[in-house]
Order: sequence, then C-alpha cells, then structure tokens
Amino acid sequence: MTSDRQRTGRLGEDLAARYLEREGYKVVARNFRCALGEMDLVAEGAGGTLFVEVRTKRRPCTVTPEETITRAKAMRLVRLAEWYMAESGREDRPWRVDLIAVELGADGRPVRLERFPDVTSDFVGRAGHGGSD
Repeated sequence: MTSDRQRTGRLGEDLAARYLEREGYKVVARNFRCALGEMDLVAEGAGGTLFVEVRTKRRPCTVTPEETITRAKAMRLVRLAEWYMAESGREDRPWRVDLIAVELGADGRPVRLERFPDVTSDFVGRAGHGGSD
C-alpha cells in the first residue's frame, strides 16, 4: 500500500471511529490483526460487539466504497469476528459486521460517511451471530 493510500485509509478510519463514538460506541481495537486477517475497528455498545470494515475512496471514484465488498471479503470478516469472539470468551454475546463507507473530496475533506449495518448477511447469512445496535 502506498503512503498516500495509507493516509487515505487512516483518515477514513479516524472519521469512522469518531462517528461510532458519537453514536455511543466505545472503540476497543483499531487495525486488529491475527492469522485470519485484519479488522479495521472493533467497538462495544449496549447491544454487543460491532466489527467495522472501513472503505475510503477519493472522488471521483469509479465504484463506491460499499461496492468493493466481495463475498470472499465478507466471509473473511465473519471468520475473523467469530475468532475474536471465541478468543475473548464472548461467543454467546451478540455481534455483527458493519461497513462504514467514506468518500473524500479532491481537497481531502469528507463528503460522505455512511454506515451499512450487518453488511455480511447478504453474503453469509445470519447464522452464528446476532445484531448489535
């Protein structure tokens, strides 16, 4: 990843983390990594654990951030969330994977931030986890 892409990604994650905190979540991990992959943000709220994939694009872009989630990526995110919950001893607690899409203008300022709840359910179903909100 180039340094410009890293800066763009980091900016998107910072914006997403602040958004979640305003929504009442506590961000407990950023860029959580294990052998299964990486989760951009992990947050806790009254309804359970929220795993967040942040996709940031600079305008103009040919596809929106939310259009970049593939079935394979969704499956990896679910496996990573399941591993995290098992390792932390919270298998029985509700969780879900959301997407936060961030679009930046040419000046680097955010022009759109949108949260897509339970983004993996279209690809992998809801078996094994509950909603959190």
